[in-house]
Amino acid sequence: MSITLPGPTLGVVGGGQLGRMLAEAAAPLGVDLVVLDPTPDCPAAPVASDQIVGDFDDADAIDELAARVDALTFEIELADPAVLAAASEEHGVPVHPDPGTLETIQDKLVQKEALADAGIPVPEFVAVATAEGLERVVEEFGGVMLKAREGGYDGRGNVPVEAPAEAADALDAVGGAAMAEEFLDFEREIAVMGLKGADGETRTYPVTETVHREEILRESVSPARAGDAVVAEAESVARDVLDVLDGRGVYGIELFETKEGEVLVNEIAPRPHNSGHWTIEGARTSQFENHVRAVLGWPLGPTDLVAPAVTANILGDVDERGAATLRNVETVLGAPDADLHWYGKDDVYPLRKMGHLTVTERDAARAAADEVDRDALLSRARDLRDGLTFRDA
Repeated sequence: MSITLPGPTLGVVGGGQLGRMLAEAAAPLGVDLVVLDPTPDCPAAPVASDQIVGDFDDADAIDELAARVDALTFEIELADPAVLAAASEEHGVPVHPDPGTLETIQDKLVQKEALADAGIPVPEFVAVATAEGLERVVEEFGGVMLKAREGGYDGRGNVPVEAPAEAADALDAVGGAAMAEEFLDFEREIAVMGLKGADGETRTYPVTETVHREEILRESVSPARAGDAVVAEAESVARDVLDVLDGRGVYGIELFETKEGEVLVNEIAPRPHNSGHWTIEGARTSQFENHVRAVLGWPLGPTDLVAPAVTANILGDVDERGAATLRNVETVLGAPDADLHWYGKDDVYPLRKMGHLTVTERDAARAAADEVDRDALLSRARDLRDGLTFRDA
């Protein structure tokens, strides 16, 4: 392949914070981004070349996007696989990851079945359609996590069910077809950002520990505070997952480490993921740059760790929706070991992801000798993040 600059134009369905960071990563490569998003002046708009305003499944808007670009991708699972495939064929424009992969991943039950059929370790799961059926599953499993088969994210669409009497209300809460998954007594949640490039090349980033509360990712610790055997198993499982999926790009592979040291797959995102934001400062090539490279069929960048890193999400700490003004930003800007990322969202509401900060180990000798106190890095990131607020002074 002969690559020249200026480079091609990449079309992205979705213009949220992931689209914004994709545009930030693409620009130094000479790649322009056109994003499609239903929100005018979406978060990606200020850094992308252009925005098409349209719904994620708007066939006319996606057709317009495909007509203007050299390759297509998506940063949100709400994109319509059939519409993407049709636009790709109509305009002779490749779309990655493959729309078939997106279709599989969109339905959590289908996703789990595909993994289980491939021999990849997953928690026990079962489809549920009625309150009576859920009651039986809860009794059998001793409690479950009920998940909406489609559309859930950031804790939305996930409802813990500990007793049969809770079944009817839980099904109403998820609002449709659902999957019940056994409760796991896990040691920690971990994640691997996997990468598929041209000619079947696969790479993985170092295993990351993810810290959730209320089903929302709060912090990530890289490398994970897990034993060598668990890390090796997580990397192996992630590569097995990549073998199941079709299409180039970055995949966020969320995992459980059980108390017994097993590694089980939780969920997969066919796109850059919050668990990989640390790669902007902590890896040789960020997940966003590598996604652009992979989708275009360009050589992949190295995924090596360059510095231990902890990322802390900046969430809405308000009681109701309102205009977003983040305060005390100078505390992060004045920190020599921290980097701030603002997502450009106009409105803030409770627990909305508004940005993140990453604290990295700046002592190269200590990092090289693997003498970094990741507990201290985590505490430092939390302190900086918790000093920020959207509340009035």
